[in-house]
Amino acid sequence: MCLFQFTARRLVSRAHCGLKASSSKKQKFCLEMARPSSNMADFREVFAKAKHIAIITGAGVSAESGVPTFRGAGGFWRKWQAQELATPGAFARNPSRVWEFYHYRREVMLSKHPNPAHLAIAECEKRLSKQGRSVVVITQNIDELHRKAGTKHLLEIHGSLFKTRCTSCGNVAANYRSPICPALAGKGAPDPDTEDAAIPVEELPQCEEDGCNGLLRPHVVWFGEALDPGVLTAVEKELDICDLCLVVGTSSVVYPAAMFAPQVSARGVPVAEFNMEPTPATNRFRFHFPGPCGTTLPPALARHETEIIS
Repeated sequence: MCLFQFTARRLVSRAHCGLKASSSKKQKFCLEMARPSSNMADFREVFAKAKHIAIITGAGVSAESGVPTFRGAGGFWRKWQAQELATPGAFARNPSRVWEFYHYRREVMLSKHPNPAHLAIAECEKRLSKQGRSVVVITQNIDELHRKAGTKHLLEIHGSLFKTRCTSCGNVAANYRSPICPALAGKGAPDPDTEDAAIPVEELPQCEEDGCNGLLRPHVVWFGEALDPGVLTAVEKELDICDLCLVVGTSSVVYPAAMFAPQVSARGVPVAEFNMEPTPATNRFRFHFPGPCGTTLPPALARHETEIIS
């Protein structure tokens, strides 16, 4: 078993989505390296030679599309933060309130569009595939903007706003209806003075598999839930073979995703971070490019003069 698999499985067996590692774990993964470079020409030389590129993205890549994060000060929906609603317990206690929250988020996302960072990644994947090179996007985002931009090789480690999972039969299905069910039409307003809709369970989204009619839930990883082991296995395989890794718009503090790039760097693979500001992992990487991802990423991933275009 490779170093990444050993460490990932050991940590993920104890960690759940949204949890931060203790300081001792952070110290364990910390690598003593020189300060990262912001030399774009040097990065472009590495990029030109890479055959398998892994791009890890977080909320920052979607910020320029106007996607609310519900994190930090002011990140409330009505009087709750996401951590209070995005849990199995919250859904068990009040599925109507949780569905209002996710209905609001779905409707917001239907009006959002990929920004230059999403588009640059998708264009890079398409272009490099014609050269026998590969790009995989490993995203913590649930907004599907990478998919909307045209990215094909996409691993959504936290799920998607536009998929549902049945609480009875477990069926997972894509669902882009607006609204997702009639009872949620016009509901979900984020204003703190808005009263809960108190929608009966039988009027909330229901499974359409033959004879099921079970209550649907959003197919996202909630706080306190483990990540899908199948998705994690796919992530491990991609990170094992990548010869260049980009970390784009992520704070590098939420585990287990925060350990992906440091583990890649630990085996000598170049890692480039594109973020508004330094993160706890910045000094573990070879490159760091500060600023909006929509500004820094397109020139980094643009066609290199040495590329052979068939």
